[in-house]
Amino acid sequence: MPTLKVTVGKHDRLDQRTRSRIKAAQEGEDLDDAQPVLNFESYAELSRLLSPKNLELLETISEHDPESISEAAKLVDRDYKQVHQNLSELEDIGVITFEHSDASQAKQPKLAYDGLEIDIPFTGSNGNTSPAAP
Repeated sequence: MPTLKVTVGKHDRLDQRTRSRIKAAQEGEDLDDAQPVLNFESYAELSRLLSPKNLELLETISEHDPESISEAAKLVDRDYKQVHQNLSELEDIGVITFEHSDASQAKQPKLAYDGLEIDIPFTGSNGNTSPAAP
């Protein structure tokens, strides 16, 4: 599995990176090292991904490979509904996926990446990255 690069900033920066990669591909450069990128517009959005509860869930999935959301909730000693909500949000942004078993209707959370690489630019942000909520 690849590592997901997580950035914060305007989409313009991400668009510029994409344009550079397209130009490199047109010039015949090998782009096999392409790394998936998830961009957040603000630190507040990033802080949701990096919340202690989400990080605990991601680590638990990595270490224990739970068979269902219920099992994941038990492993982190949290309410099913809260864990389901957190995992659904992580699925929405593409950090996890759900696999469905033929034998049951349980959704098994699976990591989509083997890690996160955080890239936070402090220069040139032009004020578009509002502070994270406390």
